[in-house]
Amino acid sequence: MPTSRAHARAADTVVLDDDATLHAMGYPRKLTRRFKAFDNFAISFTIINILSGIFSSFGFGLNAGGPRILVFGWIGVSVMVLLIGAAMAEVASAYPTSGALYFSAGKLAKRHKGAWSWYTGWLNFVGQIGGTAATGYAAATFIQVFVQLQWPSYEPTAHQTVLITALIIVLQGLANTYTVQLVAVLNRISVWWLLIGLVVIVGALIVMPDQHQQASFVTHFENNTGFTNGLYGGMLGLLVTSWTFTGFDGSFHMSEETVHATVSAPKGITRAIGYSAITGLILMLALVYSIGDYAEVAGAAAPPVQILIDGLGLRTAKVMLLIVIGAMLFCGLANLTSNTRQIFAFSRDGAMPGSRWWHSVSLRTRTPVKAVWLAVACSLALVVPGWWSHTAFTAIVSVNVVGLFLAYAVPIFLRLRLGDAFQPGPWHLGRWGRPIGWLAVVWILLSSVLFMLPQASPITADSFNYAPIALAVVLLVATVWWFATARRRFQGPVSYGRPDEVAAMDLV
Repeated sequence: MPTSRAHARAADTVVLDDDATLHAMGYPRKLTRRFKAFDNFAISFTIINILSGIFSSFGFGLNAGGPRILVFGWIGVSVMVLLIGAAMAEVASAYPTSGALYFSAGKLAKRHKGAWSWYTGWLNFVGQIGGTAATGYAAATFIQVFVQLQWPSYEPTAHQTVLITALIIVLQGLANTYTVQLVAVLNRISVWWLLIGLVVIVGALIVMPDQHQQASFVTHFENNTGFTNGLYGGMLGLLVTSWTFTGFDGSFHMSEETVHATVSAPKGITRAIGYSAITGLILMLALVYSIGDYAEVAGAAAPPVQILIDGLGLRTAKVMLLIVIGAMLFCGLANLTSNTRQIFAFSRDGAMPGSRWWHSVSLRTRTPVKAVWLAVACSLALVVPGWWSHTAFTAIVSVNVVGLFLAYAVPIFLRLRLGDAFQPGPWHLGRWGRPIGWLAVVWILLSSVLFMLPQASPITADSFNYAPIALAVVLLVATVWWFATARRRFQGPVSYGRPDEVAAMDLV
């Protein structure tokens, strides 16, 4: 952020002309700027989505470290993610485009700009596709939990989960097909849904249960991973927080549709992480202290739902579950929006097959409609393996986290390598930029290794972590494609001309 009053005054004068900033980077304006600062914050806050993230991964944390890791791990990892977000925000202020990570990687690289941009873009693309698929799948799973509570005779199957997921993603595609204003309104609603929902759920967990755990329970450690090394089991539990804090690059991707993007986008990133860290800790503490029979809750199909049932009763638990499902649906919608803008920008620079299609914008809705449906189709393709194997699907969507965080690391690393030659935007970290950036890169590498290590023992075909294989396949395809054709036609972000030339190409 600006480090002095002089910097703050400079920011006030620099950020006003968004189109001039875009033109200086070589792009005409094709998207409508209807996102205000709150809207930009809302998309990342919604994608992070503490209700969705914590409810879908809480059970894993109960068995990999227990309350000690769930609570103190949340605090520690939240701080590290905030450092990542701050380092990314500094880059976002300098390069406020829909291309976001891949664009800034291409601009910050000293050499091999095309290669750096190429790999960053594909990691970001696959990570976001995985996020849309994973969020839809989680929503479908919790919808069926609700249905089973309402009608006990209902038996969820893998086929039903896939079909419900597909319906959810298609409906989210329809919402994204219409105006940016509609998406902005839905994201504003989602923020209040999350905050009010959090207050309702936490308030109920404080008031309604007959008893709570003692204060010391927060230090309880549990290792049911099958691994005898408690340190390893606890480190695996850190993945609960890492899984929750994904997708905050959404604010970066929405830059070309945000007013005063050079300041609003970086603020959107850091505020979304900061507010999610605080509210998520409150929710985590409420759930942990409301645990009754630990073994029963940890062994339940949906541990946080079991906590709600035990503490609030079945009828109230179902109402709370509806709040969580709504949050998951909003999360998937925002995820798909961010995904679409990355596809739009990546195609604008000719980096995807059929690029001419995917970066076109509907004159009626002023949205990249074809990119929306490409994102929908790719997300549905990732869901299909769940028809036969939940393990295969889990492996594919695990690439969501690894792919996204590695894509976050690249522009941050390149900005550090550039040193004093980096030209910051109005929002910057000043002398703290380099230490924060290095801490961010180191943590991303460590957490990415954690995501690719075995997460349960004994290691069988069902418990094996296929994430490294899935990531290796993605990188292998990108590498073969790069050396076969892409390196001759893709040189990184393109410029459509001088600022005055691209200004003449703006859509009116």
